[in-house]
Amino acid sequence: MANRQKKIIFSVSGFLCFACVLIVVAAMGTHFWIKGTVLCKTGAQLVNASGPELDKFIGKVSYGLFHGQRVKQCGLGGRPFRFSFFPDLLDAIPANLHISVIFFCGVLILFSCISTAFFVYNAFGSPYETLQGPLGLYLWNFISCFCSCLVMILFAAEVKLHRLSERIANFNEGNFLYKTYTEQYDRSFWLIFLSFLIHGLNILLIRLAGFQFPFQEAKEPDLSTGASDLMY
Repeated sequence: MANRQKKIIFSVSGFLCFACVLIVVAAMGTHFWIKGTVLCKTGAQLVNASGPELDKFIGKVSYGLFHGQRVKQCGLGGRPFRFSFFPDLLDAIPANLHISVIFFCGVLILFSCISTAFFVYNAFGSPYETLQGPLGLYLWNFISCFCSCLVMILFAAEVKLHRLSERIANFNEGNFLYKTYTEQYDRSFWLIFLSFLIHGLNILLIRLAGFQFPFQEAKEPDLSTGASDLMY
């Protein structure tokens, strides 16, 4: 492929990697990873609420990696409350799993920065066929893809398997029991998925630039036909 086309492709890929850095940093700072509603089960059972009456006992909750907000309702109006995971909820949540999500978000940012630098270097320099060249580009983007996937899996496990929304809703609640009513992933969670897709796209762009995938053997020409021709 022409050198100019290679520069354009690598420049675009570098820009996409830098965009991933900004996307992940922005996602980490928001409380829009999960949004849902929680039901005040104790209050609803006391009055045997059903249908439209049940709405008086359904509050809201939304949170991210560091902070969030909730509105509790038990028939007497909403009670808004803002909270932080550190240090308020540290004893109420699976701390090791939550810290792992934050850690791999940091790793994702780090390798996205490395990918950005290496794309720029490959676009305007003449790297060797080592980690500084196409092999490195494949490696850094693959690690970024892996970290993005791992962040989503770990966070989903924390929310679904450990019932994180219920833990948050029942924090410091002695008289009422809250249960998850509805729950869905919000836009910041899907930004991590977008980062996964962008790094996957970059891997395809590297191949489009004319560089083979790592460990892919080049096809050797078939010499048997030529040898048999010489015999005649």
